[in-house]
Amino acid sequence: MRSDGDKMKAKAVSLCIFLLCIPAICVAGIVFFKERSISFVCTGIVLLMLAGYFYTYEKKRSPAWELVIIALMSALSVLGRIVFAFLPSMKPCSAIIILTAVYFGRETGFMVGAFTALVSNFYFGQGGWTPFQMLAWGLTGYFAGMLGRWLVKNRILLLVFSAVIGVFFSFTLDIYTCLWMDGKVILSRYLTLIASAAWVTASYAVSNVVFTAIFMEPFGRVFRRLCVKYDIGIYVPEQTKEV
Repeated sequence: MRSDGDKMKAKAVSLCIFLLCIPAICVAGIVFFKERSISFVCTGIVLLMLAGYFYTYEKKRSPAWELVIIALMSALSVLGRIVFAFLPSMKPCSAIIILTAVYFGRETGFMVGAFTALVSNFYFGQGGWTPFQMLAWGLTGYFAGMLGRWLVKNRILLLVFSAVIGVFFSFTLDIYTCLWMDGKVILSRYLTLIASAAWVTASYAVSNVVFTAIFMEPFGRVFRRLCVKYDIGIYVPEQTKEV
């Protein structure tokens, strides 16, 4: 649990980001980056969002089990991305992030997703795309954790969510590509990028469904045992009815 002092600090940081830092980023982009201002502003806002979330999470008094789960599942997700490097659009990362979040909560899911992108890119290469990948995979875990009580009950719903999140990930990275090419998001360019990368988007969706279908039972069995035996995570046995 957070102390009142930690909560006040977290609120102060959030207010500082939204009232001071984001406007400052916008002004700096317009003044110093001219035609690339929108690209700079968007990347800056993404970085501020990640920094704000990491700060508030760090101020939270996280239990030891949560840190262990984050470290373990992040390492497994990174390893999965490296092992499947020969298949560019087929990765188990999203499936691992989703299943972790469903059983251990949205904050754990966000951290696993963000660390997956950050750490694995030390192998694949860091760049302007890294913050966008961190945000996309982080939100993958966050949304999965928010919907966890429903996803854990219904396998079909879980697979549908996995497919949708694959499309979401691809569309988010297309925003970065658009910013990198034009310095701003031009709707016609963005739609063209979506259309030209349709097969990549479909591959992400199919990959997520395949790996989630493969992992849901073995991972679920282990995660359920951990949640029940050690009273951790957000899994509630009485509310669960698998189909």
